[in-house]
Amino acid sequence: MLNVSVLTDPGFCPHSLNKYASIMACGNGYMGIRAAHEEDYTQQTRGMYLGGLYHRAGRNETTELVNLPDITGIEVELDGVNFTLLSGDILEWQRELAFANGELRRSVIWRSPDGKRYRLESRRFVSLDQLPLVAMQLAITPLDAASQVVMKTGIDATQTNTGRQHLDEISVRVFDQHYMQGVYETQNRASEVVVSAFCQLSAKSDSCFTAKNRRVSAHYCLTIPQGDTVTLDKIVWVAHRSDKALSQESFARRALADLKVCAARGYASLLESSSCAWEDVWRNARVEVASAAPDDQMALDYAVWHLTTMTPAHDERSSIAAKGLTGEGYKGHVFWDTEIFLLPFHLFTRPQVARNLLRYRWLNLAGAREKARRNGWPGALFPWESASSGKEETPEFAAINIRTGMRQKVASALAEHHIVADIAWAVVAYWQATHDDAFMRNEGLTLLMETAAFWMGRATEVDGRLEIHDVIGPDEYTEHVNNNAYTNYLAWHNVACARRFMAQFGREDTRFTENATRFLTRLWLPEANSDGVIPQDDTFMAKPAIDLSRYKAKAGKQTILLDYSRAEVNDMQILKQADVVMLTYLLPERFTPQQCAANLAFYEPRTIHDSSLSKAIHGIVTARCGDTEGAYAFWRDGVAIDLGDDPHSCDDGIHAAATGAIWSGVIQGFAGMQIVEGELHLAPSLPAHWRRLAFPLRWRNATLHFTYENEVLTIETTTPVTLTLWGKTLRVSGRKVCAYKDFLAPVNGIATTEGRHDA
Repeated sequence: MLNVSVLTDPGFCPHSLNKYASIMACGNGYMGIRAAHEEDYTQQTRGMYLGGLYHRAGRNETTELVNLPDITGIEVELDGVNFTLLSGDILEWQRELAFANGELRRSVIWRSPDGKRYRLESRRFVSLDQLPLVAMQLAITPLDAASQVVMKTGIDATQTNTGRQHLDEISVRVFDQHYMQGVYETQNRASEVVVSAFCQLSAKSDSCFTAKNRRVSAHYCLTIPQGDTVTLDKIVWVAHRSDKALSQESFARRALADLKVCAARGYASLLESSSCAWEDVWRNARVEVASAAPDDQMALDYAVWHLTTMTPAHDERSSIAAKGLTGEGYKGHVFWDTEIFLLPFHLFTRPQVARNLLRYRWLNLAGAREKARRNGWPGALFPWESASSGKEETPEFAAINIRTGMRQKVASALAEHHIVADIAWAVVAYWQATHDDAFMRNEGLTLLMETAAFWMGRATEVDGRLEIHDVIGPDEYTEHVNNNAYTNYLAWHNVACARRFMAQFGREDTRFTENATRFLTRLWLPEANSDGVIPQDDTFMAKPAIDLSRYKAKAGKQTILLDYSRAEVNDMQILKQADVVMLTYLLPERFTPQQCAANLAFYEPRTIHDSSLSKAIHGIVTARCGDTEGAYAFWRDGVAIDLGDDPHSCDDGIHAAATGAIWSGVIQGFAGMQIVEGELHLAPSLPAHWRRLAFPLRWRNATLHFTYENEVLTIETTTPVTLTLWGKTLRVSGRKVCAYKDFLAPVNGIATTEGRHDA
């Protein structure tokens, strides 16, 4: 097994049950299962989700990712006492998620209130090589005397999304002595899920099945001699379909047949196959760091783990939810996070997956066009929150104000239109990294032209120039402003790239090209002042500033809203995240290093970092500005969003974008990787306590591996590549060793010979 990190749960704690259920969740992109304990706890939220399986429970409800019937619960009774860690004593405890093979393991020695000791060991994994497969084991060993043990497990369809039921139970059946199956359908009859389970005990027992109140269960009762271990094996196959090519009976029968093949192999064999699939992931995507702080490597492995388990690599009609497949936060919807924070990892490790994520947007263009038309604009206005249909899924209203009884409209869907340009930016980044001409000719150009058409129609004529009014940038503490710098610059980039790629790929449209040229010539781009600072919008610089230090100390908690109303926050220089810093990150070629540093210095004191997306971007820009230690501090704060001490930091799911930011913070920050004018640039500079950094990268048709240690970069590539290293362009083939000192500017009249860097 590969020497990859192991994530541990330090001890049973009722207050952190849901945090660890999220961060230790298992998945494969098709399916995600929260790391809930087998036994029930009132505070514990169970969850199993399939990528792309959404449903709306009622006319006043929001479309959401469906929480499926539970398969992980096991009720255990030991000598007449229900097993629960809320009573008795925990004498030994170990719980860990092995990233190398994806297995979640727990071992506990428990002394019941009656004074008897038992060892309980559980294991489970979601298969990476057979997507519908889940395997579990529970082993029980009585330590003090022979014990009477009762176990109950099965398929529990009473599971809901916080009380909302999405599935109708069509049928439940039992086959032979070991198999059970439930067939379920979303209430709109659009999707069908078949859950098939195999259960087998390693010793003879009295057993029976029951089916009642949306539960089908297997019951076991036996006596276990002192010191003996009895193991319950449970293999589950979760099949899903939206098409109805097969009859329901045939589909269910096929699912059962697939399960029987897996059950015949057994837990160990199934785990071995899944482990091999994980080996490929780690070989192709793992970032390795030699750090004085071992948690740094853990954070990187955690990021790659979740970036893999949350991404529906198998299905271009699905995308990545803001909480991945680890919880119900944000209803499982897809945001701009996917293109800006998550797609880069896939782009540089699994470009085909990045292509699928962009095709998800292309396949949902109809909904974006309809939203634009409904608002009186041409082109495509992508929804702020997406699910499977391409329609706007953002709730119309936020929570009710309990004092006034009034609901506040959610402004994001109405004005946070930068998502249109974010998608266009991602399309261009994909082509730059892959030169996938087939994609650009078809999906890419269509996306660029439709989004560009939106901006050209969205702009307003004011005093001889074009402006973009009434928008919200990434900084959601500043609403309904004109000429938001982030939005205007990204819109300009969107239209410019559409015009450029139309010409490059021979797509002729004279009227479009003329409108694009006019737009690019006349669109107002907020200009830097004498200090190099770009105003975030037309009114920001005139607003008063306040001391935010005590709010920054509790970043992510939105404590500012306890002291000020949203309207008051909107009228001050208070940022949730800094739009202009984000702008310099996305379009580095548009701004000088001095401007990047000036905007970072100006906006950071005004930024609370209440968005989980904020500190990572500040860290990358800080690294680009030469402050590696400051960048590391931002990076560690980003890591702590999910992996920090807060017991409730991710109760309703991990912060998916933050995992992408962990990867990007190292690769785009400390490794200095960026695409500038379509070409690959690197400029490694490590924190003082990092001795070595190694990582793979895909670039066009090459697979590269970089190792940086002692200010020497070793590059290995499968095919020749051209890249810019510390500001100097070189051609590399095979293996090349480059010392940083050779790339320094001439000193005392002694110049470095550029030719020596050509491979």
